[in-house]
Amino acid sequence: MERQVFAFSGLLAPRPGERGTLPLIEHALELGRTRWLWEGAVRLCYLPTAAGDDPRVVGLYEQVLGGREDVEFSVLRLFPRPSVPDVRTHLLRQDVVLVEGGSLVNLAALWRAHGLDEVLTECWEEGVVLAGSGAGSQCWHAGGPTDSWSEELLPSRAGLGLLPFSNGVHHASPGRRRAPYRRMVARGELPPGYATEDGVGLHYVGEEMVEAVTVREGARAWHLAPDGRGGCREKPVTTRLI
Repeated sequence: MERQVFAFSGLLAPRPGERGTLPLIEHALELGRTRWLWEGAVRLCYLPTAAGDDPRVVGLYEQVLGGREDVEFSVLRLFPRPSVPDVRTHLLRQDVVLVEGGSLVNLAALWRAHGLDEVLTECWEEGVVLAGSGAGSQCWHAGGPTDSWSEELLPSRAGLGLLPFSNGVHHASPGRRRAPYRRMVARGELPPGYATEDGVGLHYVGEEMVEAVTVREGARAWHLAPDGRGGCREKPVTTRLI
């Protein structure tokens, strides 16, 4: 089975006429559907761990995806205990695992406490499409810049490391995420990696980034690496509009 990850930055502030983050989720569903080359319902499990299993966030996804005939939707909560009796069996039968954004550090700590780091690695090896936005994007990588500890972005290597790169999200947002990520890569605090602007997703097969897609015309992905002179080299990655 192909090992696949779809890591993206959601649209924090959709512009008039934009559909928000939904087309990126649809793209993840399509990757899960083509996994078996069938037209049945895609089995998708949503993990809201990074958002503290916030019932308001869960309710939004249940409203958008829960009633669809082409999606077999489920939620895995970890507060106060796992919401399914056998986490491993449940996750391994999915076509797509979709991870919510929020705190990368808290997500990683809780996953490791419950053994989800090993289960999700097994899912990846078995061909389950692993997807997510924000912290749900960074978690599959070696790590990335995060505001999990404070409002200041700091480097974290808390990711599962399925992909050997670092990952930056919302790269062109007003939160000034671009410059801190560049410094972290330049200093070796984070390994070379990929960044996505709002509305951009990265599709990996194995450990190779094979395509960048966008739902916002003109939005880009970027590859960051040390330039050998104490700085950071940032190169744009071609994106396909979906």
